[in-house]
Amino acid sequence: MNEVKSPKKPLIYYYGIVLLVMLAFNFLLMPWITQRQIHQVDYTTFVEMLEEGQVGQVEVQQQENLVLFTSADGKTIYQAGMLPDSGLTQRLIDAGIPASGEVIQQSSPFLAILLSWVLPILIFVALGQYMSRKMMKNAGGPNAMMFGRSNAKVYVKSSEGIKFSDVAGEDEAKESLQEIVEYLHDPSKYREIGASMPKGILLVGPPGTGKTMLAKAVAGESNVPFFSMSGSEFVEMFVGMGASKVRDLFKQAKEKAPCIVFIDEIDAIGQKRDGRVGGNDEREQTLNQLLTEMDGFEGNNGVIILAATNRPESLDPALTRPGRFDRRVPVELPDLKGREDILKVHAKKIKVSDQVDWNKIARMASGASGAELANIVNEAALRAVRSGRTYATESDLEESIEVVIAGYQKKNAILTDQEKRIVAYHEIGHALVAALQTNSAPVQKITIIPRTSGALGYTMQVEDGNHYLMSQSELENKIATLTGGRAAEELVFQSASTGASNDIEQATRLARAMITRYGMSRDFDMVALETVQNQYLGGDTSLSCSAETAAKIDQQVVELIRRQHAKAAGLLAEHRAKLDELAQYLYEKETITGEEFMKILNG
Repeated sequence: MNEVKSPKKPLIYYYGIVLLVMLAFNFLLMPWITQRQIHQVDYTTFVEMLEEGQVGQVEVQQQENLVLFTSADGKTIYQAGMLPDSGLTQRLIDAGIPASGEVIQQSSPFLAILLSWVLPILIFVALGQYMSRKMMKNAGGPNAMMFGRSNAKVYVKSSEGIKFSDVAGEDEAKESLQEIVEYLHDPSKYREIGASMPKGILLVGPPGTGKTMLAKAVAGESNVPFFSMSGSEFVEMFVGMGASKVRDLFKQAKEKAPCIVFIDEIDAIGQKRDGRVGGNDEREQTLNQLLTEMDGFEGNNGVIILAATNRPESLDPALTRPGRFDRRVPVELPDLKGREDILKVHAKKIKVSDQVDWNKIARMASGASGAELANIVNEAALRAVRSGRTYATESDLEESIEVVIAGYQKKNAILTDQEKRIVAYHEIGHALVAALQTNSAPVQKITIIPRTSGALGYTMQVEDGNHYLMSQSELENKIATLTGGRAAEELVFQSASTGASNDIEQATRLARAMITRYGMSRDFDMVALETVQNQYLGGDTSLSCSAETAAKIDQQVVELIRRQHAKAAGLLAEHRAKLDELAQYLYEKETITGEEFMKILNG
C-alpha cells in the first residue's frame, strides 16, 4: 500500500520557525545563559568584607535598594540588601573604592557577542544548507547541485539477469540484435573485413511488446554496462540543462565503453523541428546535442545507442537517417507461435497444470501483446488462489483472457427477464450469422453474464491459425456478423436496443477502411482516401480528399453496412427455429461453449 505523503511546506514556513526560535532564545534563554553566578549575602557581611579589604568593586543600586560588589579578585559577584548607613561613603573611600561606584558586568562580553551574533548566523547558514539539499533531492538526487548531470540508471553486467531466452515471440528482432552482442564480444572479426556496427538501433512497435526488455537482454547477453534513461528526463525547465545531460551521459558511456546506452520514449526529445513560433527551445537544444553526440567529430567507439518509441513517424529526419540510427527493428505484436512461446515463458513463474493446451489459449488471446499475455498468466494465478487451488488450470487461463478483454463478472448486475432475453437473442444473432457464413472464425464461447467493461454479454470467436490477409468477402462477412445482434432483436422484438453500440462502431470503422484504405470500392478503385497516423497508438485516421468525395464515401459506407445488415436479417429469418432454440438454451444456461452451440445448430 502506497504511503500518503504530506504536502510540501513553503520555504517561508521553515524560516518563520527559525525566527521564532531566535526571538525566544534572545529574550528568554539568553539572559539566563549569560548571567554570571550571584551570591546572596546580608549587608553585615558586605561591611565586614569591605573593612577586611576583600571587596573589589561596588555598585549601589538605590532604586532597587541593592548593593552589588565583587570579590577582591573580581571573579565572584555578591548581592546584599541596602540598610540605612550614613557612613557607607566614608567606608568606600577608606577601602580605596570610588564613592560613585562602578558598573559591574554581570555577563561575559565575548559570550554575549558569540550568542547574539555568531550563533544566529550559523543557524541560518545551516538552514540554507538543509533546504538546498532537500530541494536537490526532490529535483533528482544528491548530484542535483551539479546541474546538467544525467541521472541515467546503470545496470552493470546484467544485474537484472535478463537474457534472450527470457524474451519470446520476437525471433526476428532478437536475430537482428544478436549481431550487436557478437560485435561487443569479438569486434576484431568485424574490423578485419572493414565492417562497423550500427551506431544506433531504433526499436519501434506498439506498447507492451517488449522493446525495453529486448534492450536489457542485449546488455545481459553482451555482459557490458547498460545505461538506461527516458527521453522525458532530458527535458528540463531551464534551457540548456537537457543538452548538458546528453553531454554528461555520453561522457560516462565513453568512459565505460564498450557499453550500451538505451533511451526509452525517444520521441519526447526527438520530435520533428517544424520551426513553430513559441516552440520548446529546450527540447530542440537537447535534440541538437544528441545529434552532435551521435554524429560528431569524435567516434563513439564501443558505445551503441538503442532507442525505443511508439511514434516513429514523429521523429526528426536528421535523427533517423543512416549514420545515427542505422537500423530500425520492428517489435510487432506476436503471432500465434509467438503468443504460445510467451505464455510458456511466463507460465514458468507460476504453478500451472500439465493439462493446459497452450495453443488453444494462444488462439483465444489473438492480438494480445507480450505485456497483456503476462497479465493473463498472472490473472490466472490470482484466480486459482481465490478458488483455493495451489496451481492454475486451463479454465483459469480462459477466464483470465475474458477478464482482460471484457473485465470481471459483475456480481450485482441483475437483468430483468426481458433484458436477459434480449441479450440472449442478440448474442445468438452474432453467433448464428457467423456460423451460417463461410470464411468466418468459429464460435468459441457465448455468454450473457454482464462484465465490468459495460458489456452485457459477448460472443467469442477464435481463429484456427494465423491470418495475415483478409479478402473482401471475409470483411463483408465480418460486418454481417457485427450486425447480426441488432438484426436478431429487430426480427424477434420488432425494436432495437442500445446494446449494439459497440457493434455499430466496429462495423462502421471496418466498412470505411474497406472503401478509403483497402481499395474495395468500384467508384474509387485503388485510390487512398484516408491516411493512418500513430499506427502503434490506436491508428487514428484522417481523410485526404475533397468534401464531395467525403460525402460519397459516407454514402458508400451506409450502403455497404445496409447490405450486410439485410443479409444477416435474411439468414436469421431463414433459420428462425434454430435462433429461438439457441436463444432459449443460452437464456437458461447463461454461458455456453462453441461445441454446445454447434451441436444444437447441427442437431
